[in-house]
Amino acid sequence: MPAIFPRWTNAIPVVLGLVAPIAGAGAIFFVWYYFSPLYTDVGYQPKQPVPYSHKLHAGEMGMDCRYCHNTVEYAAMAAIPPTQTCMNCHDGLVQTTNPGGPYEGRIENLKKSWETGEAIEWVRVHMLPDYAYFNHAPHVAAGVGCASCHGRIDQMVVVSQDQPLSMGWCLDCHRNPTPNLRPLDQVTNMNWDADEETYDPDRDPERKRKVNPPVHCSGCHR
Repeated sequence: MPAIFPRWTNAIPVVLGLVAPIAGAGAIFFVWYYFSPLYTDVGYQPKQPVPYSHKLHAGEMGMDCRYCHNTVEYAAMAAIPPTQTCMNCHDGLVQTTNPGGPYEGRIENLKKSWETGEAIEWVRVHMLPDYAYFNHAPHVAAGVGCASCHGRIDQMVVVSQDQPLSMGWCLDCHRNPTPNLRPLDQVTNMNWDADEETYDPDRDPERKRKVNPPVHCSGCHR
């Protein structure tokens, strides 16, 4: 009786036995590495209901982060400013319309919110899972600059996520926080550059205690 399959098919089980584990390990490594927040979250840039430019306000105009995010020093969340905060300037102090200009129509939703009392539905950019606890206040009090986590917001026309905010990324800082620390009065200064400054937090007389962030599980998972 003639052979149904050619002789080379006898090698298929051997090849599968060798290739399948390698391919499986490669697939697992690919998912483990490239499905991490470094690749899935960094660069996230949602469209906002009002095209607010941090480059204009925080960069060119030099507005301090705390004017809008006014709870960042004493609360877990850095508050999203209500329409009233925006209208402190846009209700007559600055030009609210610019017919034919580059900003024409950009604050129509802001004016609508002011007139109707309906809150602007800003889209959150930086998100942590519910099982991870984070509090802005102790980080600001420790002298961690806004730019360390959020990047150079003052150069962003549209805010995007700059860092992965993953567990490993947080632990790297908790294990060695010194590179991310700065003088307490420079926390919101986007131009402060650790590479150009010779800052030693242990020699700073303004610091009342040494920064010693937790690295145990209950520090972030409570």
